Amino acid sequence: MKFILERSKYLALIGVIALLFAAVAAFAWGTLKTVGTISLVITSLGRDKAITVEMVEIVDSFLIATALLIFSVSLYELFIDKLDLPEWMLAHNLYELKTKLSSMIVLVMGVKFLEKLLDVKDPAGLMQIGIATALMSGMLIAFGYFGKKD
Repeated sequence: MKFILERSKYLALIGVIALLFAAVAAFAWGTLKTVGTISLVITSLGRDKAITVEMVEIVDSFLIATALLIFSVSLYELFIDKLDLPEWMLAHNLYELKTKLSSMIVLVMGVKFLEKLLDVKDPAGLMQIGIATALMSGMLIAFGYFGKKD
């Protein structure tokens, strides 16, 4: 039984591989968005108002791709073996991994709110989204700050 339980750590490879494929797909998605935005800039000679929103969406897609990559390598390091990567890319325990997830969620929510802000159609709805974003961000930041283990 001990042998089986010790080898079960390799089940984490399913998550590692799935997250790595998702990261590759997200980087490809961001690259395609970048090509489309560059095309829009060139064809409109930089005058299209959608360019700003498109640029923010590019940042958002690469943030998501980077988060997926960080989670993939961190899961590998946590469950399988050590990796020779920069410290900022790795989480050394599940708490750090959850904190990194919280930070990435706050960043993505901020980018999504900025997208809404740049394309305001309903000011009252925008205010509600802003309040909800601020509350959720505050909660996630508090989780990271107050949940630290000494």
